[in-house]
Amino acid sequence: MLDDLSNRLANRLNELRQGRGWSLDQLAEHSGISRATLSRMEKGDVSPTAETLGRLCAAYGLPVSRLLMMIEDSFDPRVPFERQPEWRDPETGFTRRSVSPPATGLSGEVLEGHLPPSTVITYDTPPKPGQEHHLIMLNGTLTLTVDEIAHDLKDGDCLRYHLSGPTRFETTPACGARYLLVLI
Repeated sequence: MLDDLSNRLANRLNELRQGRGWSLDQLAEHSGISRATLSRMEKGDVSPTAETLGRLCAAYGLPVSRLLMMIEDSFDPRVPFERQPEWRDPETGFTRRSVSPPATGLSGEVLEGHLPPSTVITYDTPPKPGQEHHLIMLNGTLTLTVDEIAHDLKDGDCLRYHLSGPTRFETTPACGARYLLVLI
């Protein structure tokens, strides 16, 4: 049984598809995700992976954080730690905490990511092409490939870029990564 956040996500995914007037087959064509998997996600039978959410958001033209914002109830100016929604990829163990969730009237947001050792997550298409990103390494090591250029990052490093093509996040077998991602 999925938790409440996952069930709200399943419902929102169904609403997004229906709001576009797309069948499951059409969404499968736009996202590259099988019809069966889409159906199971919308029914709440399975929780989507980070890569799957990335593909869905690319098909809908919105950042993953915006999708996750759509399933939250309220956005106060102060976001206590216990109210910062965290999502976990059931396949890789990757966790994504929305430190400063998107809010009406604010253009930026801050995410904290934790990638376990030996993890690879690839996003084939940017959900919002041209979006400005600042990734700040808190600890660990990470190879982040942006526009086919691999950047090896370690504690304290910052990588700034505009999202325009595929990205790949990769950790080594010896070390995971913890980082902040600022989206503007």
